[in-house]
Amino acid sequence: MSDDEQLKAIRNKINSLDEQIQVLISQRAAAAQEVARIKLAANSQAEFYRPEREADVLRKVKGRNQGPLGDEEIARLFREIMSACLALEEPMKIAFLGPSGTFTQAAALKHFGHSVQTQSVGAIPEVFRDVASGACHYGVVPVENSTEGVVTHTLDMFLSSPLKICGEVSLRINHHLLGVTKEIGQVQTVYSHQQSLAQCRGWLDRNLPQAKRVSVGSNAEAAKIAATDPQSAAIASEAAAEIYGLKILSQSIEDEPGNTTRFLIIGKQDVPACGVDKTSLLLATRNIAGGLHQLLAPLAEHGVSMTRIESRPSRRGNWEYVFFVDIDGHKDDAVVAQALENLKSKAQVCKILGSYPKAVL
Repeated sequence: MSDDEQLKAIRNKINSLDEQIQVLISQRAAAAQEVARIKLAANSQAEFYRPEREADVLRKVKGRNQGPLGDEEIARLFREIMSACLALEEPMKIAFLGPSGTFTQAAALKHFGHSVQTQSVGAIPEVFRDVASGACHYGVVPVENSTEGVVTHTLDMFLSSPLKICGEVSLRINHHLLGVTKEIGQVQTVYSHQQSLAQCRGWLDRNLPQAKRVSVGSNAEAAKIAATDPQSAAIASEAAAEIYGLKILSQSIEDEPGNTTRFLIIGKQDVPACGVDKTSLLLATRNIAGGLHQLLAPLAEHGVSMTRIESRPSRRGNWEYVFFVDIDGHKDDAVVAQALENLKSKAQVCKILGSYPKAVL
């Protein structure tokens, strides 16, 4: 068989497989519509988005993957199929820290897929407000970066917000220097979010020591500014370059090659356990010697692993603090539930911010 004949045979096979895949996707979509019909018949206020169900599906997809596509790639394909099917049940609106082109929007699309409607807002408190008011189904907010630490505005919002954490997503951050000029040496001002400026500090010191650094509300806002000024540049994403018509003057200028930001999904619902869960807590201890040790002792006594702890001023008085703690497991797991019950008896404040699936993608 000649090369042309072999190629023709393979292409015919691909065409046949494509037809089979399309039929199966249509059947899956029809099944999703049937799920919606049954749910609505039982409850007109039924929840269609099930974070624990989607996390379980994606883990199974990765677990049975035999290549040649990698685990992350095959999971992303299934994420988009689930996103499109969910949109048939209930089109969802997701609030994010805008404008368009921010990493928060990228995180929203990574977690929910591209069949949702993303709603840009101007500040983190507005994300919380839009979800609390029902204007959006869920919101996505940054909470910590692997090199620059926590996003304090997000943590502070949980002090008063009734919203719950319903999920998390981690996003690899690649910062690019964007501008309308052709020469980096012409750049006199660099605009970006304060976190991005910090994450690229070393590169800026070496390559643009003369440029003024100006912090703005988001990287996308920085790109909008840079698009109007040939003597300025922005640190932002490739998506922002496309949206605002900018050239990429230098790629991947972040100082740490593993730079990653974790984002939280916020909503109104409690999320059932999926088996690979995390629980976030807001804790406050009485102002006594050894108070923090007593507060965390029940976790150790019950063998519950604490994966993160951050302190923030409580806003109730000078030198009083609250602690944000992440632990492995779901609040309804027997061991975790016992530990939390003991912890509540020792804490001045013990607020469960949410139990939710660990990030899959």
